[in-house]
Amino acid sequence: MRVRIAVLAAAPLLLALAACSPSADHSSDKADSVASAKGQQKVEVQVVKTDLGPVLADQTGRTLYAFVKDKANRSNCDAKCIAVWPALAGRMQASAGPGVDKGLISGISRTEKTVQTAYNKWPLYYYVGDAAAGDINGQGLDDEWFVVGADGRLIAKTS
Repeated sequence: MRVRIAVLAAAPLLLALAACSPSADHSSDKADSVASAKGQQKVEVQVVKTDLGPVLADQTGRTLYAFVKDKANRSNCDAKCIAVWPALAGRMQASAGPGVDKGLISGISRTEKTVQTAYNKWPLYYYVGDAAAGDINGQGLDDEWFVVGADGRLIAKTS
């Protein structure tokens, strides 16, 4: 009986700690990647329409960004950066969805033994300030973060 109570009491604490941990990136990419590996949900990059024109998003419509300090197929976003700009990463790269050129999708290895999806050699990220599908609140931040167009080029304009 005491063991059961201790386990039940520990569960909310563990959930709270997980939500506050640095690895909690408030994005669905890790959960989606794990689910994808189990065959439950496929992680894919698709093209969606925004005020900036057609841009990349994940399968749920969450906008994807690129970091101008990244080099071809190499992320320069460190742990502090990833806390605000979670990588589109999982056990394997995302697949090409509607409107995406399959030839521009690639995967790059990250130090935490995940694969980050890249498009036209730009590693892809979410922005924690985007609360809902279609948000583009990260666009142009610090003149370093931009949405990626269907052609794989960064869109530097703002809405």
